[in-house]
Parts: sequence; C-alpha cells; structure tokens
Amino acid sequence: MIDAMPDGPAIEVAGLRRVFGGRRRSPEVVALAGVDLTIPDGEVHGLLGPNGAGKTTLCKVLSTVLLPTSGRAAVAGHDVVTDTAAVRRLIGIVFGGERGLYTRLTARQNLAFWAALYGMRGRELRRRVDDLLERMGLAERAGQRVEGFSRGMKQRLHLARGLVGDPRVLLLDEPTTGMDPVAAREFRTLVGELRAEGRTVLLTTHDMAEAEALCDRVTLIDEGRLLATERPASLTRWLSTYARVEASDVPPPLAERLVAELGDLPGVAAVRRTPPAGLRVDTDAEDAAPRVLRLLLDAGVTHVATVQPDLEEVYLHVIGERGMRVGR
Repeated sequence: MIDAMPDGPAIEVAGLRRVFGGRRRSPEVVALAGVDLTIPDGEVHGLLGPNGAGKTTLCKVLSTVLLPTSGRAAVAGHDVVTDTAAVRRLIGIVFGGERGLYTRLTARQNLAFWAALYGMRGRELRRRVDDLLERMGLAERAGQRVEGFSRGMKQRLHLARGLVGDPRVLLLDEPTTGMDPVAAREFRTLVGELRAEGRTVLLTTHDMAEAEALCDRVTLIDEGRLLATERPASLTRWLSTYARVEASDVPPPLAERLVAELGDLPGVAAVRRTPPAGLRVDTDAEDAAPRVLRLLLDAGVTHVATVQPDLEEVYLHVIGERGMRVGR
C-alpha cells in the first residue's frame, strides 16, 4: 500500500499552456490552452479525447519531458520545472506501442536496466525485477527476447517498467492501443489493483468503454481545452438535454409522415428510420423529448422508449466524431 501524499493533490495544473512552432514563419500550434486540473491522491482519472486533443502533451509536461510555455504543473506539490528531480522520483510512465522497450533484450534485461537507472543494485535489483515479472505474469518468459512478445505481453512489460521505481503517480498514455480484447481486459484488471494500492493514475484514452470501466472521474479534452470533469455516470446526467426516443412497430406510410413532422419540432437534432419498422429521434434541448413522445402517441405509436445516453454518446455530442474509436 502506498502512503498518502503529504503535499496536497497528486496532480495540480493551473493555467497550463504549451505552444509549438511560431518561429521562422512556421504556424503556431496551441497544444494546451490554459488547462486547469486537480487530481486527488489515489484517484484513477481519465483524460478522454480524440487524437491531437492534447492528452500526450499534458503527460509529457507532467513527466518533465516538455517545458510548459506558461502556467504551472505540479506533482505532489513539486513543480515540474523547478523541482524536476523530485517529480521524476514520484512518477512512472507507460506509453502505448513499443516505445521505451529494447526488443533485442529479454524481459528481465529490460527491467534490470531500468532498475539500475533508479539506483538499484545487487539483491535489491534482482528482487524488484523478479517481483514485477511475477506480478505481470511474465516470469516464465523472463529470459526471452521482447521482440517475440505479443502486444499484450509488451504492454504488461511496459507497466512493469513503469512500476520499477515504486511510483506514487502513474501516467498511462493510451496503454491498451492495439491490444486484443483479452489483453486489454487483463491490463484493466492490473489498473484496478494499482488503485487498490493507493496509487494515483492518469489514464489518457479515446476509448469510451475504457474510461467508463476504469476511471473515478473523466475529463473531456479537445483542441487543448478541458470541456468538463465529472464522474462517468455524472457526465451522462450533465448532458441530460441530449435524449434519444426510439419507436418500434411503426407502419411504413406513417413512419414516412412522422419523419417530416418530427424533424420540424424545436429541439430535434436528427430523425432516422431503423429496421425493421422503427424510428430513432435524437434531441438537443431539455424539453424536446416530451414533445416527441406526445407527437408519437397522438399518431397512434404505442411502442416508444427514451434512452439515456452512455459516455460514448455524451462525448460525441460535445466533441463530434473526429478521431474517435469506440472500444466496445
């Protein structure tokens, strides 16, 4: 179990900006635009956004890899610019893909290398490496080269590497990208174990199912700006104005007429016919769903239901479908 941090929130970001380019006629790209975010100790926090939203840039600033253009970021009260050594002792970083692994070395050699960088030697190093290999289910493959590992095995080794220094804060950047469903499920189980140990996890993803399954809270980010921070269930209530009404057993002639009439109602965003004889109506105003239900019932349609949006639908309403992958 990790001891609680005495120095305030695990992660605290205020007015953080990161700008790329802007010199020698190159266009300025704002990756982070005045981000404010506080993550308490022991929370699994999801940063949910499409590719290019600023998720990885934020992780790189928090891990001291990138300097902020302006604003402040701190880990357990330690500033990422002025106290980088303390921050690096507190964090572990896990990236998706194969970045950070030496594929021609064995799993044991990879972890031994990283443990040595943390100052471990001799018996301490061997014990730490053995413990992590066992925990990640890699003990039987410890002597094999990483180049022969599956994607799931590589990600487990990534997580083991991130835990070498026994970090209080883990930054997981798209950790399940490219994994098959079984490997992704195993990885999520490991994240749950990290939460139980009291570690703080910042998980970046564009997989709604992953965020919904793992996170205590979720922050929506797009184009370098934070749009909302809520618990996954609260996000759907936050967007209660977005409702869906579904009708079935609608005769084709009636359905054709209703599509036009429903489309003219204030607050109706979209109307579409669904097979075999249904209608789906999406609304974007708080009082639109009752009007839709009234029109359908008055027309003699009795098989109707309202559907609460899930996290995926919340996200698509707020940001749209750019770069989104639905991980169901």
